[in-house]
Amino acid sequence: MAADSTRNLSGRQKAAALLISLGTETSASILKALPQELLEQITVEITRMREVPPDVADVVAREATGMATARRYIAEGGLDYARDMLTRALGQGAADDVIRRSRVVRQPFDFVRDTDPTYLVNFLQNEHPQTIALVLAHLEPPQTANLLSRLQPELRSEVARRMATMERTAPDVISELEELLRAKLASVLRQGTSTVGGVEYVVQVLNQVDRSTERTILDIMEEADPLVADAIKNKMFVFDNIGDLDDRAIQRVLREVDSKDLALSLRGGNDKTRQRILGNMSTRSAQMLNEEMEIMGPVRVSAVDEAQQRIVNAVRRLEELEEITIARGEEDQLLV
Repeated sequence: MAADSTRNLSGRQKAAALLISLGTETSASILKALPQELLEQITVEITRMREVPPDVADVVAREATGMATARRYIAEGGLDYARDMLTRALGQGAADDVIRRSRVVRQPFDFVRDTDPTYLVNFLQNEHPQTIALVLAHLEPPQTANLLSRLQPELRSEVARRMATMERTAPDVISELEELLRAKLASVLRQGTSTVGGVEYVVQVLNQVDRSTERTILDIMEEADPLVADAIKNKMFVFDNIGDLDDRAIQRVLREVDSKDLALSLRGGNDKTRQRILGNMSTRSAQMLNEEMEIMGPVRVSAVDEAQQRIVNAVRRLEELEEITIARGEEDQLLV
């Protein structure tokens, strides 16, 4: 029954669940050993995973142990030896499942198994029904059912019919089709990532993680695509977030910014931010700031935006210098 809880998880999601279950120290040592691209992918999955229920942690741990054991047996005595040893320990059905999932015996269209269903359906629905049927026939029934349900009704019925009437396909035909689809899917993923997720979505994810994870992702992203990294950073902390800073941080920011920028910015800020800023000023300074806003008259929205951005930049500089702390995520902790 516990295995049902991980049936719809991708390989990267299982890896993320396992790392979360292992704790930060062990996970950190494992992540350091991963290739850069895989590190980024798994880190993103970790940021999306709010919690790991005990049954999920147990299943992924046993699965990882089983796959590691299968690979060790393979190295020691080959596939037959591994199957024999695992059958003795787990029974034939479980042994075959462990060997299959360990990817020691490669299955056709393996590269499809860990692909996000949304990307995969968008990609497959443009292929010939016979091609779709052939791909789905090589996947596990739960994944096939999930993908089939996402297709258009007419296409869904045609693909199901072709799977039901499918005969044996020559290995060389499968191999050729597999390589063709692998290249096409890689192209679709490169083109579709920003469309499906986008900067706003990544910002929402990063706002839920601790500072260390955020830095890891942004540092890697900055090397790969500086423009995208800058776009994300520009949305990571907005002017109205100043109202969420603690009093000490707000007072430090106020010493850093120009009073004219502050007056302009508050013309476009929300009430919470205005009250938090005024509440951290002396009575005389708050009075002078209110008077400056009153005599300012109409202002351009662009001028307000520019002033707010200058203050946000100052906040980011202070955070980089570790003079203030911006709390992010539920697990962010302060040492006092």
